[in-house]
Amino acid sequence: MSSTTSDGPREKPLHELLTTSLVDIYVGPDNTHWVLHEKLLCHHSPFFRARFYNKSEHPKSASAKTFGLPDSDDLPFELFVGWLYSRALRYPEAEKDIGPLLDLYFLSEQFEIEKLSEDVVETVRAFYHNASSYPGLRRVQYVYANTASDNPMREMMVNSIARFLTLSDAIPQHWENALKKNGQLSVDIIRSIQQWHLEGRTVPDARDASVGPDGGRVGRSEAGKGVEMGFSKVEEGSSMDAEIKKEEEEMNGSQLNGGS
Repeated sequence: MSSTTSDGPREKPLHELLTTSLVDIYVGPDNTHWVLHEKLLCHHSPFFRARFYNKSEHPKSASAKTFGLPDSDDLPFELFVGWLYSRALRYPEAEKDIGPLLDLYFLSEQFEIEKLSEDVVETVRAFYHNASSYPGLRRVQYVYANTASDNPMREMMVNSIARFLTLSDAIPQHWENALKKNGQLSVDIIRSIQQWHLEGRTVPDARDASVGPDGGRVGRSEAGKGVEMGFSKVEEGSSMDAEIKKEEEEMNGSQLNGGS
């Protein structure tokens, strides 16, 4: 078993992990065959460590030194093998390369390799930042379908979209449709904005009559026009008793005038 620290497995030189013990991994519906160094794989992955070292819980894979991943695709696993032996990721050349990286991220979660998960999140983040772009709707939906609420990749995606929608002049139609259907995504975006801890004076106050519909200040003459903003007088804290008494006096006065 590999020694560990509070941050995970203790780092070892690569040559110490390239022993003669090998394992066979079969990937995808075509059973693409990969032969990997057992010690290297198990050093980084608690998932594989349990399957190849724990004979009581996983007797078949531990004895045969084989494991199948029929639901995985070849490219993400190829990226995983590249990271495993080099501890580096191939930087995406275009947005289309993000898809395999997301699948690699899901593999890292399955294999319980925290460092790989962090590296993928940072690579995806850097790509969108350097490209001055944001994750598309289908990318966000894909991440939401495959992660839990506190997942780092999900948080990075939703934080990016919160900024995109806040700075946009309008909500794109496909995003509007998605937000209407996915209440959790809408809530997460609001929570993301709340984490910015904006100062009250920087946010337009619709209760202020001098603030126009677009958030800008309006002239004093315009401020007095239109419907008064705000909650009811009861919610504002003033009593309605005086208003009711005034209405009763006016009604009594009109009745007296009508009878004279």
